[in-house]
Amino acid sequence: MSDTLRNPLAVAALLAGTLVLGTALLGPVIWGEAAETNDFTSLDQPASAAHPFGTDKLGRDILARVLVAARLSIGLAVAATAIGMVLGVLVGAVASMSGRRLRRFLAMMIGIAVAFPGLLLALFFAVIFGVGPRGAVLALGFAMAPGFARLTQTLAASVTSQDYVSAARALGVSRVRILVRHVLPNLAEPLIVNGTVAAGSALLAFAGLSYLGLGVQPPAYDWGRMLSEGLNSIYTNPSAALGPALAIVVSGLAFNFAGEFAAQTVGGRARVHRKVPAHVPADAGPRLSTSSDDAPGTVLSVRDLTVRIPTADGLIRPVRGVDLDLAPGEAVGVLGESGSGKSLTALAISRLTHDPVRVDAQRLTFDGMDLRGRLGATERTRLGTSLSMVFQDPMSSLNPTMRAGDQLAEVATEHQGSSWRDARARAVERLRAVRMSAAERRSRQLPHELSGGMRQRVMIAMGLMGDPRLIIADEPTTALDVTVQQQVLEVIQSTRERTGAALLLISHDISVVSSICDRVLVMYAGRVVEDLPVADLERARHPYTRALVEAVPTMQTPRDERLSSIPGRPPDPAALPTGCPFAPRCPRADTTCTIEPPLVRYAAGSGAVACHHPVEETS
Repeated sequence: MSDTLRNPLAVAALLAGTLVLGTALLGPVIWGEAAETNDFTSLDQPASAAHPFGTDKLGRDILARVLVAARLSIGLAVAATAIGMVLGVLVGAVASMSGRRLRRFLAMMIGIAVAFPGLLLALFFAVIFGVGPRGAVLALGFAMAPGFARLTQTLAASVTSQDYVSAARALGVSRVRILVRHVLPNLAEPLIVNGTVAAGSALLAFAGLSYLGLGVQPPAYDWGRMLSEGLNSIYTNPSAALGPALAIVVSGLAFNFAGEFAAQTVGGRARVHRKVPAHVPADAGPRLSTSSDDAPGTVLSVRDLTVRIPTADGLIRPVRGVDLDLAPGEAVGVLGESGSGKSLTALAISRLTHDPVRVDAQRLTFDGMDLRGRLGATERTRLGTSLSMVFQDPMSSLNPTMRAGDQLAEVATEHQGSSWRDARARAVERLRAVRMSAAERRSRQLPHELSGGMRQRVMIAMGLMGDPRLIIADEPTTALDVTVQQQVLEVIQSTRERTGAALLLISHDISVVSSICDRVLVMYAGRVVEDLPVADLERARHPYTRALVEAVPTMQTPRDERLSSIPGRPPDPAALPTGCPFAPRCPRADTTCTIEPPLVRYAAGSGAVACHHPVEETS
């Protein structure tokens, strides 16, 4: 409270709000009689000590009438704003959560409505709903709705692209529940801020309608009605119009102060927007595959996984022809530079991609389920409880408006039929299982109140709410210090050993993969270029894998020597070179590498490599 009182804007908002709301509530009680008393001896008097704003044509005190009219004027403005917000939020939310065709249609209609000036829309609706306060409130509400609909649609589009909404979809949570639990709570702050500002505009607009004779009708009166009456005698008694005009200005400023203070208080959240390349290359060349056509006993089997992104210039294929098999309990690491397709492969496997991204595969099965088609309720339940996803950025993967324990409990209530109390108890138990200190207290905290390592533990615990058969960890140690990295890796490893789940660990850190995985897939330009056991990383055959290993300093690396690096940059998925994509950066490349796609070479016990000139082990 003391910090608030030291903020000048907060003090101004508090004083103005108290003044306006107090007048609206107490005005009719205190000044009601004076406002209605006719004094035929003081008709149309100018401003004086007894009547600061003069009197009207019936001798009534204008100041008292201004104070009494505050309740009706502010109440009607707030009612119109509430109608506009409710209608706008509903339309905008439906537009953001609906199918492509309905979404486009609603977006087009919202755009057309927003293009018209609000006052013209209000006048149009006033003709439809009729003259009077009820018609004016409905007219203003309907006129304000398109603005809130556009705001809601824009903000919801950003929220629905977050990982926690994608995970909710993968769990099979209904659209209505996603909207109520995940989307709307994250829109509350900007909507409240805009609502307070819009209420000030509504106050002015409603006064304009009453001034034009479309709002409040005699004998009732509001500030707009009084302004109209005062302007008729502006040359003989200018103060008669000054009173209601000042009331409108002060009240509008009070709403604006409240909105600005709310904006400073609640702040804003950063949202990530990813750029999409603008061209698609030809998809040519053989893909690396060390898997047989049949993969019995596997928890995950992927064949020819391809991700396509349509653009104005064609299709982009950032992931091309990936094959992968994971046995129960097996840990496989996926290595590669940023942009190699690692994370997109994981998202495609777990059905967390969004339109317009398209995922194709000859086979994509998990725990006996075909993930290529539409899943029924039973399959969604199995997927939600058997596949655990640990995202790269837990701050964007956890709903910022839900407490950690509530987000874990949602899995149990949605798919296991647990009561909310039992689900919450299970959530605390799972937090203890991932070595979360003070698990009961942490379960009641919001994500921003937890450290990075704690948020990663919450993500892992969320996967343990079910019975995971596969854990996909996408850069789980990024941006964590070394000590916390080790703790998170130990939690993942112990979880895997305890549950017998398979692990797909995505990382660009070779030391992380080496410490926890059995096998490594190396990706470059959307393809798997080498598949080998972790123990053979030092003897990798692909020049790219060798370069990745050599770029990691060790305790034996001389301090006076320059660290090894890979020259150049990874190719743009929209403009891949002909032949081997790594050829422009490869010291072993020749003319053949720049013309022909590399062939897949197999070695007994050493996996496979896609390279024209693999590094051969020398004695």
